Amino acid sequence: METNNEHDQTGDSHVPLQQTGSEMNATAELELGSEAEAVYFFQTVKARLLDVNRWKEIAGAATADFMLTDAGGKPVSRMATGGDHIKIDIPGPGPRAGGGFDWVTIEEIRLQELDDVEILSMTARPSANPLSDQDETAHFLKDTATSTFQVKRIGTRIYAEEHGRNEVPNTETDHQIDNLRNTFVGWAAKIGFSYPQWKALVDGLLKQ
Repeated sequence: METNNEHDQTGDSHVPLQQTGSEMNATAELELGSEAEAVYFFQTVKARLLDVNRWKEIAGAATADFMLTDAGGKPVSRMATGGDHIKIDIPGPGPRAGGGFDWVTIEEIRLQELDDVEILSMTARPSANPLSDQDETAHFLKDTATSTFQVKRIGTRIYAEEHGRNEVPNTETDHQIDNLRNTFVGWAAKIGFSYPQWKALVDGLLKQ
């Protein structure tokens, strides 16, 4: 599946501005034979993006496991909505603050349609563990960071993208072990180790 770095930048306004730390971008694209075919397949792509519980299946076995929960941390079997959490099981030890998991909150889901363009974006941010009474961020990145997952159709072409912004390792928690773990995982992400995870996911979203 080819990636075109010169593709139309429609949808950039859905992605937070880069202001601090590092950023990361993973993209994939697919050309369909007709606009009708693209419109039809895009319905599947949008459903895959919102079906967080299937992201590991979509991305492949060598990736993290993602579990959708409601705002209170209760597992749910449905499409994601704003205010939900995603509980992430990254291979290796997880943070104590997260009960062994990294947590993000889905801040916003945006759907935009105009002429022959459709865009669906979901932005998530590191958050506290909703199952704990502690308010510290339970993630290897600080809550300055965001991940925007975006799929879009422009005519006969479909794109799937992940844009990480303002990524700073979360190394000032109350747990020294978490600080060491977050330093390692955060800097691994900074130098590119998270890219294969998101590239596998965006490729999987477009798999026919």
